[in-house]
Amino acid sequence: MTNISRRGFLKTSGVGVVATVGTFTAATASAQQQKWDKEADVIVVGLGGAGAATAITAADNGADVIVIERQPAATLRSNTRMSGGIFHCPDKSGNKAALKEYAKAMFSGENIPGKLEGEQPQVSDGLAEAWAEYTPGLLDWMKKQDPKFQAFATPGFKGAAFPTFPGAKDCGYQVYRSSYPDRIPAGFNTPCYNGPKEKAISGEAFWLCLDNGIKTRADKIKVDYETRGRDLVQNDKGEVIGVIAEQNGKKVAYKARKGVVLCSGGYEYSLPMRQAFLEGPGVEGWAFYGTTFNEGDGIAMGQKAGAGIMKAGKAASRIIMPAPVRHNGMRLGMITPAVGSGHAIVVNNYGKRYAAEHKVTKDPSRYFFYKEAVKFDIDKLDYPNSPSWFIFDETLRKSKPLVGLGISTPGYGFVDYGAADNTDAVKKGWILKADTIEELGKKIKAIKENGNKMDPAALAETVKNYNAACAAGEDKEFGRLKSTLQPVSDGPFYAVPLVAGGPNTKGGLAANAKREVLDWNLQPIPGLYAVGEIASALKFVYQGGGNLTECLVFGQVAGKEVAKQPNRG
Repeated sequence: MTNISRRGFLKTSGVGVVATVGTFTAATASAQQQKWDKEADVIVVGLGGAGAATAITAADNGADVIVIERQPAATLRSNTRMSGGIFHCPDKSGNKAALKEYAKAMFSGENIPGKLEGEQPQVSDGLAEAWAEYTPGLLDWMKKQDPKFQAFATPGFKGAAFPTFPGAKDCGYQVYRSSYPDRIPAGFNTPCYNGPKEKAISGEAFWLCLDNGIKTRADKIKVDYETRGRDLVQNDKGEVIGVIAEQNGKKVAYKARKGVVLCSGGYEYSLPMRQAFLEGPGVEGWAFYGTTFNEGDGIAMGQKAGAGIMKAGKAASRIIMPAPVRHNGMRLGMITPAVGSGHAIVVNNYGKRYAAEHKVTKDPSRYFFYKEAVKFDIDKLDYPNSPSWFIFDETLRKSKPLVGLGISTPGYGFVDYGAADNTDAVKKGWILKADTIEELGKKIKAIKENGNKMDPAALAETVKNYNAACAAGEDKEFGRLKSTLQPVSDGPFYAVPLVAGGPNTKGGLAANAKREVLDWNLQPIPGLYAVGEIASALKFVYQGGGNLTECLVFGQVAGKEVAKQPNRG
């Protein structure tokens, strides 16, 4: 944090003071001497869904806005763009009070007896109120950004993911998938990154709609690409009045007359933050399938300005396939929708099943199945399920790709997975192959991350027992869905590791319902706001599409709030 007040500088000095800003050193002047390179009413840090919704709303409420984005415009790949394009839009005829209760249950869990893990009762009521107010109008709001935008209810993403939660029955919950064409192909295997807009689906369609909203307000919203936010500037009252950014290795000072909104995402690819915040083996035991540009910049900036942290270890995650491709020393993940399919099982490092496989990829458990991966055996001092192993046969291998080829890291060029029949991944060694289950077990045992734990005989027995359950039509041990009970019997056989991970982290800066960033006493830091994964509202549980939804909801909230602020200085 750069503080240009008497609290941060030698009070009697009239000369410049040298301050380290990120990876470069910049000379900052006293309060009277400070020079700004650019200024606007609102400075938004990060141009994903949160930054776009915030900038659009602030502009519509009379503010002029500068957005700074560290990625180049031509290859901008945010978590929003790489996503499935799913967002929530409850039916307008639903009960609004019930919708608020359902939202509060997802955010904090405090209205469910005995379920307080979200732990944000100080702010959850206001968050839920905003959710109930804005979500029924989100499809309309998106269409205002681009009338050609469409969205469709799709199987697997319908209704309330948590039907036993307060309000779920009466709130009219509905979830939509984004599109420009009149029909959406099944699955997420159709790449459309940088393709024709009229063919865009999923996150690409969602992003292009927002991008159109930004471009049609070019008189009010300016975007500086290849510009990385590094530090916040506060005056002698503690108000945030600007941002110090890095652009081509040089310092650029942005003055914010009304406020700064941090929309720079989570900390997925920050090695020290993963080590500090994530459960279990935070580096090797996790992978993420969103953008590698999410390195926790905004979280670090906020902390230096005095921000508190809420539920930093939260992540929208399950277990996914990691690729042998690294960024900042950490493997990139790939969304792995094939897990839970027939002709396959999931086992731990010892060759034993430990849960019904459909729970990995189906509601209500799919976005926090990672809890199973980070369970610690207090007797063996071991994480038996990290990694887990996806065991499948030739029938599944030929039927579909293990990963989503149209979204996530494969769909946006971070990972080259190869052919849809998985043959390239087999040739590259990403997928282990063997003629028998016992041989497959030996190959897993030889992998370093297994730690010599796999028992090939135990794995063969596990497959035998699973196949018997398929023949009987019932999985008595774990209660797996009957529709997925197809045997692992058609050799050759295959295996891939699965580690905790998903699209993004959710914990981060403490923020209230107005999206004001809070200090450790839960008091607002004047002039500082945060929207999106950097300070997600979804601290208890997560329903698919929740992140895009909160970008739209709380981007509107923060945009209106910051636009009405008095000028600071």
